[in-house]
Amino acid sequence: MIYLGPAGIPTVSKERTTIGGIKCVAELKLNAFEVEFVRRVGMSNEMAKETGRVAKGLSILLSVHCPYFVNLCSQEKEKLDASKQRILDSVERAFHMGADVAVFHPGFYGNLIPEAAFNAIEGACRDMLDRMRAKGIKKVRLGLETTGKVSQFGTLDEIIEICKKLKGCAPVVDFAHIYARQAGRIDYNDVFEKLKPLKLKHLHAHFTGMEWTPAKAPWQGNERRHLELKVNKPPFEPLAREVLKRKTNITLISESPILEKDSLEMKRIFEKLGHRF
Repeated sequence: MIYLGPAGIPTVSKERTTIGGIKCVAELKLNAFEVEFVRRVGMSNEMAKETGRVAKGLSILLSVHCPYFVNLCSQEKEKLDASKQRILDSVERAFHMGADVAVFHPGFYGNLIPEAAFNAIEGACRDMLDRMRAKGIKKVRLGLETTGKVSQFGTLDEIIEICKKLKGCAPVVDFAHIYARQAGRIDYNDVFEKLKPLKLKHLHAHFTGMEWTPAKAPWQGNERRHLELKVNKPPFEPLAREVLKRKTNITLISESPILEKDSLEMKRIFEKLGHRF
């Protein structure tokens, strides 16, 4: 199954609420929606339940993006605790709305060597999973997203290794972030081959066009800004072909500046290649 939809309320939605956005996605004949908690978790559990009820009635698959103010590598206890709480608050809303993943950017290396950063992230995720189990929260995965800057923890290899060690963690593959971090290069076959050991039943992913800037090493880059799909950097059609060839169950969330319009363009490309939604 292939799910397509925007990160947040569609640009054409007249009703600027989460539920209004979900209804708009259904009207556009898309089937996924990522609830964006950008700065804070400003939704009650009751509203999350209502959001889930509406989405289920319209056959829209939900996911949640946690606030961006998260750093699980922080050496300051107060900042670390606040980061974990923002993720756990998002997870709780995801649970009540029936979303299967809560996506977050894990953190920054700062002064830590990569191995120490890995251990910090693993420890924080282990603690959050324990607290989720204690609250009876099931069927919500901690979604660690691949990141687009060399200062951030979150290469594909790092994310996969965390997910191998911790049941309940899942990779969120942001193809544009990988493309930027690899200085404008991406091999979709290589990405899917690396994911194979996880034996995922469903892959949650993000896609957008991307402008990047060079990093210190010539093989590395940093994301600069999201662009429309039409720039073809990275190209989408080769990814669509790879998904269809592998018969991958996937959600592709558009993070393009034109959100749902590029979700519809993704749908058009899949249909051109013979897929029927």
